[in-house]
Amino acid sequence: METYVPKTYAIKIGSNTLTDERGRLRDEVLAGLVSQIAALAKAGNRVLVVSSGAISCGLELIPITKGRPTETVDLQAASAVGQGRLFHRYYRLFADEGVTTAQVLLTSYDIEARSQYLNARNTLLKLLEWGIVPIINENDTTSADEIRYGDNDFLAAQAAILVKADLLMLLTDTEGLYTSDPSVDADAQLIDEVTDRSLLDEIEAGGAGSAIGSGGMKSKIVAAEMATTANIEVVIANGSRAGVIAAIAAGDKVGTRFRPLESSMSSFKLWLRYGRPSSGAVVVDEGAAAALGKRGKSLLPAGIVRVEGHFAAGEAVDVFFRKDGRRLIGKGITNFSSEELRRIKGMQSRQVMKLLPHGEEEVIHRDYFVLAE
Repeated sequence: METYVPKTYAIKIGSNTLTDERGRLRDEVLAGLVSQIAALAKAGNRVLVVSSGAISCGLELIPITKGRPTETVDLQAASAVGQGRLFHRYYRLFADEGVTTAQVLLTSYDIEARSQYLNARNTLLKLLEWGIVPIINENDTTSADEIRYGDNDFLAAQAAILVKADLLMLLTDTEGLYTSDPSVDADAQLIDEVTDRSLLDEIEAGGAGSAIGSGGMKSKIVAAEMATTANIEVVIANGSRAGVIAAIAAGDKVGTRFRPLESSMSSFKLWLRYGRPSSGAVVVDEGAAAALGKRGKSLLPAGIVRVEGHFAAGEAVDVFFRKDGRRLIGKGITNFSSEELRRIKGMQSRQVMKLLPHGEEEVIHRDYFVLAE
């Protein structure tokens, strides 16, 4: 008899799964999903839920009659109305199953700032240790990121990375990833499994999925790429399908499964790659590009030929090499501001130390640099 090994699951439920076109909760669907999640939790697994739907839950109760608003302030206000309503429903359904939940609202700052990132991770890990199911959503009332974020797909990938999940489920209103948009191509075929990312370049992934949801398949593919880089398996599937969560957890052939990549990337570099946005860019010469990309060296001032944008020391910047076109090499934390870099670009280290005696030798230390994919 095989010993059951508990796992950590991150489950993202999209707006189109939770609500109808008028923003009304699909109670039967939600109850079915909660029942399956509760079963996983009661079996000893650690489960967190990333839930969209706050905005759409609020639409029914605000004086706007023509679908999803377009103004940010309207969307934020709708979220303020819908957030409590949505979590209350989760709370009651999980309570009926004998499972305790916690509401966790995150903003992009909680991911971008390293200290906040660690605090969020520690809180989530403690809740999971206690057997509590966190219900996570973007704090849309004060942040507009879910409006741009892609229906919480990126947030779901980040949450999965935070807790080192074994599996991320992205539940949506389609069966999975298709070879092309099935709504316009009758010959579109469902892709059962993705093991080669280069195949994704051949797939036509559409934009926003509907008038209610803000995601679409493209954001789910990017979220899957983020998570698989962190050794997390990902499944995109139809959240309305009966027993979908249990089937995915059991390894059944459901939706599109993305196999995890073998990666030794540290949690810091995963955060740097996916959690910290770039505030500017530097363009380097051929020698610096080779040192960064092939030899794992730090970036020195002598290798910089141009500085783009305005940023402070300690912010993340993209590093490009321009020869035949423009190639992204990676991203790193700079020890100098953009103003300082414009003064010292192309200089040897001894010249830099004379000009800025309290500065660092490296512009970006190799420990604070991550290569582009």
